[in-house]
Amino acid sequence: MSKTIAILGGTGDLGTGLARRWAKAGHRVIIGSRAAEKAQEAAALVEGAEGMDNVSAATAAEIVAITVPYENQLRTLEAVKDALKGKILIDTTVPLMPPKVGTVQLPEGGSAAVNAQKMLGDEVIVVSAFQNVAADKLQSGDDLDCDILVAGDKLAARETVIGLVEDAGMRGFHAGPLANSAAAEALTSVIIQINRRYKMTAGIRITG
Repeated sequence: MSKTIAILGGTGDLGTGLARRWAKAGHRVIIGSRAAEKAQEAAALVEGAEGMDNVSAATAAEIVAITVPYENQLRTLEAVKDALKGKILIDTTVPLMPPKVGTVQLPEGGSAAVNAQKMLGDEVIVVSAFQNVAADKLQSGDDLDCDILVAGDKLAARETVIGLVEDAGMRGFHAGPLANSAAAEALTSVIIQINRRYKMTAGIRITG
């Protein structure tokens, strides 16, 4: 079933990559940014997408994803908090802390997604996903040999996000409660180290 999905901070590679794949799957996709003009410029490059400021995008959507850098995560969510009530928020945030992005540095509170849930409250259902897929791979039209760990406290919400993972051309796996997002967030730094050492763009694959 087609859904209306807003991607906050969606003008970057991760956001536009997801936008392309979800629009191609038949969803209505809204790219959000602090400035509507910037969102509209990015949306013009994605067939089937439209652009709005973050608050308008979150208000119009059924499901919202956030694809901003870690340092902007909570500030962006605070600005749209009221518009997120009653909705699923897909949090892709990885707590990378330059210059040591290849070293695991989880925030106080356990994970970026857990901190988002605490700030937003129980009226928003936070589901963590997409931390371990390369943005440039999402941008391509190629098949993706990458699995996605989906963590959240509500089973039905995780099922919904897994459906969107599949619509984006990947396999999604239930990874348990939102606290388990810490594993996916930490794994990104490990993948960065692998990419540096082996000159590759790694993802993860669930086997067995």
